[in-house]
Amino acid sequence: MVSSNPADIFIDGKQELDPAFQELQALEGELHLRFYLPSREEFALPAVSIREVMQQEPDRITPIPNASPLLLGTINLRGQVIWVADLGRFLGNNANLNTDRAEIPVIAVEDQETLLGLAIDSLGNMEWLDTDNLQPANDVPDHIAPYVQGEWQIPADGAPSSPPQILRLLDHVALLRSARWAT
Repeated sequence: MVSSNPADIFIDGKQELDPAFQELQALEGELHLRFYLPSREEFALPAVSIREVMQQEPDRITPIPNASPLLLGTINLRGQVIWVADLGRFLGNNANLNTDRAEIPVIAVEDQETLLGLAIDSLGNMEWLDTDNLQPANDVPDHIAPYVQGEWQIPADGAPSSPPQILRLLDHVALLRSARWAT
């Protein structure tokens, strides 16, 4: 008998769910990419906003004369030319992005027809984060507040008395639509 329910995954003909499928059902929240800026601040972006994550060779980023200092240049992403921005500099970090290395992590985010590469210091993990636990961001500088949707307090690894780690969620649409790129 063939089941019409795709969730009916059986093990050895028994009516038990495969443990891998049970784990998928237990996940809560939405998938996000965690990453770090040169200042070691950690942020997250929703996976649905990300077209691609790549390691880009610095010499493949073509600088554009008279462009905003927030922009490193352009790259060719399978025939489409896109801007690559220094996300840390855009968010007002004083720590400079190290471009003197073999590869720079670039997160290509999109909304409708707009696509932008965000150069960061290092990638973290893809993680399911419960958006119901997202809190309003505290102590966010005014110049980045429009780009932060909220924050999670993640329990710190190690001693239970350690303060929680703050993980801020960025609003990819606000980043893409910002007039600051033209300055």
